[in-house]
Amino acid sequence: MTEATLFTITFILYILSALVYLASSFARKEKWAGSGLVLAAAGLAGHTGALILRTVVSRHAPFTNMYESLSFLAWATVLALIVLDRKLRIPRVAPYMMLIAVGLVALASSPLMPKEVTPLVPALQSYWLWLHVSVTLLGEAFFAAAFIASLLYLGADTEEKKQKMDSASYRAVVVGFPLFTLGGLVFGMVWAYKAWGTYWSWDPKEVWSLITWFVFALYLHTRVVMGWKGKRSALIAIIGFLAALFTYFGVNYLLSGLHSYA
Repeated sequence: MTEATLFTITFILYILSALVYLASSFARKEKWAGSGLVLAAAGLAGHTGALILRTVVSRHAPFTNMYESLSFLAWATVLALIVLDRKLRIPRVAPYMMLIAVGLVALASSPLMPKEVTPLVPALQSYWLWLHVSVTLLGEAFFAAAFIASLLYLGADTEEKKQKMDSASYRAVVVGFPLFTLGGLVFGMVWAYKAWGTYWSWDPKEVWSLITWFVFALYLHTRVVMGWKGKRSALIAIIGFLAALFTYFGVNYLLSGLHSYA
């Protein structure tokens, strides 16, 4: 079975999962969410196979260009959903997480994204690539969950729903923040030193990663130290994810720098 075939199967399973989750949400049948989770897990298994085949064929990490990184981010998003849903039972967040995954896979599949396997530039020929990019994208996937939960908090009509979404957002940030710190900053700086001889170059990607880190650090500081919850925390989580989104998309297409090849 080829990568393209597995990717197509994955896409179909993700769409079915999103539809089942949406039906569960609108019909208020939380038992149906279990089927959505099973479909998401099946899609994740197929997606994992596609990523492995991509790695075997390319002989490098499966996230070295926009097509590959979109695919990996979709994979990480579904993984984050499964982890959080197993722990927190968040059927209201799940459909939107799956829609994000579907959107990322659709974007990766579009003709706009070149899918040819190409040799890596020298700066990417390092095992630090695996650590830096994969852990960073995993952290951003959990930030996406916090973003959705925060939006749902703002739109919730009962105190019970607000408390659940507030808790889900916090739990997602608690997982995502150390992953993003380790992957985006620590591993990134070590790799930068080995590749360019300096830990920090004020490259646009580095600057926006730091901005994202500061926003989520503010989220945790105000919540843990100052006791903030609810609307203020939700707004910070939303701003943080928008910063992460700009770091991922905006910097690549609007700003040039040392990360332009990615």
